[in-house]
Amino acid sequence: MEQLQGTATAARTTSPQEQPFLSDIQTLRQRARQHMEEGAVTPGYAADRDAVIRILNAALATEIVCQLRYKRHYFMASGIDAEAAKAEFLQHANEEAQHADRIAGRIVQLGGAPDFSPDGLATRSHAEYAAGKNLRDMIEEDLVAERVAIESYREIVLYIADRDSTTRRLMEEVLAAEEEHADDLVSLLKGMRT
Repeated sequence: MEQLQGTATAARTTSPQEQPFLSDIQTLRQRARQHMEEGAVTPGYAADRDAVIRILNAALATEIVCQLRYKRHYFMASGIDAEAAKAEFLQHANEEAQHADRIAGRIVQLGGAPDFSPDGLATRSHAEYAAGKNLRDMIEEDLVAERVAIESYREIVLYIADRDSTTRRLMEEVLAAEEEHADDLVSLLKGMRT
């Protein structure tokens, strides 16, 4: 409790469990005033910021490509099973747009610039933009793209580890949503009558 009130003494050189939970308040306040233009990125940020921004821009491109593919599939879906698929396509497109917005916001928090340029979008994306010839083909292409996103986002989470808990948590949340999308698509495929 004394540590939280700013009267903590220097940490002992023993096990981490015996070290104080928090630096003394005066030290925290002094560090917070240094490099204020860095915003949310404090001296305790342990990741390679440029690398994280590059990784997040690739994830941003992936989300944009997935949103565009889902939108096309929503408008192009036809056939006896189309209504259920269209509802999923539209929901997934909207969720991909939300993911893109959250990722772009994190890039800005880290001092970077989100790359929304259509030039090279497909090459920056982990997933492909595949139109699909019929409803089954569309669902399968979306499922492949979700599986690509799942694998790449899992690798991002492992790469970031504990060096940037905010970005890791964001990508874990997006990963969980992509896993849910894949489950939805598998259910659509199993339920198809044609």
